[in-house]
Amino acid sequence: MDSSSVVLAHRTASDWWDEVNNSTLWQDRIFHALSVLFGLISAVALIQLIRIECRVPEFGWTTQKVFHLLNFLVNGVRSLVFVFRRGVQKMNPIIQHILLDLPGLAFFTTYALLVLFWAEIYYQARSVSTDGLRPTFYMINVVTYVIQIALWLVLWWKPIQPMIIISKIFFAGVSFFAALGFLLYGGRLFLMLKRFPVESKGRRKKLQEVGYVTTICFLCFLLRCIMVCFNAFDKAADLDVLDHPILNLLYYLLVEILPSSLVLFILRKLPPKRGITQYHPIH
Repeated sequence: MDSSSVVLAHRTASDWWDEVNNSTLWQDRIFHALSVLFGLISAVALIQLIRIECRVPEFGWTTQKVFHLLNFLVNGVRSLVFVFRRGVQKMNPIIQHILLDLPGLAFFTTYALLVLFWAEIYYQARSVSTDGLRPTFYMINVVTYVIQIALWLVLWWKPIQPMIIISKIFFAGVSFFAALGFLLYGGRLFLMLKRFPVESKGRRKKLQEVGYVTTICFLCFLLRCIMVCFNAFDKAADLDVLDHPILNLLYYLLVEILPSSLVLFILRKLPPKRGITQYHPIH
């Protein structure tokens, strides 16, 4: 292929990208498609929550139930935001940031539950006290939300570009530490199961489950961190505008929709009716 053909192909791709981004029709189509996808994941999470409740109604709000409830809420809110995406863009900029960023923080909380659960299993197996894990989990979440709310309040008081960048960098940092959490405790649990001396079908399934979910969630949060950093410093990568629908589609597919779908599929198994301990597996 000669240089003129390469240039022509580049221009054609660039023209197509610009045409879709600047088309009101395509913007609405892509945002509504995202709304449908988030709505489907929300519905699946709700159905799974109801199935678990019907299977083990005698147990309260276990980690497994809370995980599916949060998935239902996070994806449901995302779905509603994208249904009314054009209306959201007309709101006060601070309200926009809250509506677009708060579900992302809730997504962090949802999947941090898996890290907490795996950390409990890992330390229990090594006969180490887990008393401090849940208070630490709550504290990390409280501090994260307090800092983010403080940043929103500062933005409301003085909406300057440096504060917007700081807010996005903070969100990228939260995603980075979530990725490290999955790598640390998912990796530890995977290696512990791999060294377990008894070979069984259940052990192999659990090993695959932990390995797949660790890999998916680590890559998901790491990619979110990288993309949010680009979003903070490059206007061409801005996700909070209407005229970047393709970028929004790629971003939310890769960092929320696809990971959530895969994790819900992998953890689809219902808990047994009997013999459930305090820290039963999230199946």
